[in-house]
Amino acid sequence: MPTKAHPINHEKHFLKDEVIVSKTDTKGKITYGNEIFIKISGYTEKELLGSPHNILRHPDMPRAIFKLLWDTIQAGEEINAYVKNLAKDGSYYWVFANVTPSFDKNNKIIGYFSVRRVPSKSALEIIRPLYSHLLSLEKGGGMDASLQHLNELLKSKGVSYEEFILSF
Repeated sequence: MPTKAHPINHEKHFLKDEVIVSKTDTKGKITYGNEIFIKISGYTEKELLGSPHNILRHPDMPRAIFKLLWDTIQAGEEINAYVKNLAKDGSYYWVFANVTPSFDKNNKIIGYFSVRRVPSKSALEIIRPLYSHLLSLEKGGGMDASLQHLNELLKSKGVSYEEFILSF
């Protein structure tokens, strides 16, 4: 398994008509990645396959967002989320991800399928400060403090996480 990169302050971009696709098993190990995924991540296909998807987790991402994501997909539901990913060279790239569970013929979850698109600039203007605040809460009070703030924010707006994310 490749070693995780150290972040640098350089943003990578992919084109609006490009779609990043990956698949994982139920433990989050990568089983497939399309050419755009391989290219923007900076890893080779050989390095990616079998590696945990969290090799791409940028330290600026609040753990609360991943908890929400995992809780949702493990419950058999799809989720959308904005994610800041970490490339092999330490640069970062933002995505708007749609993650869905994959089921076998007995309706048992056998893996996860993620399609990522270029996020809107207006959405990132909301997400960046929110994630920064959630991360600071996690540093001071752990993931529970971050989740509590997120839940209070959603409640004050009268929306679910999904409705909030899709409102930008």
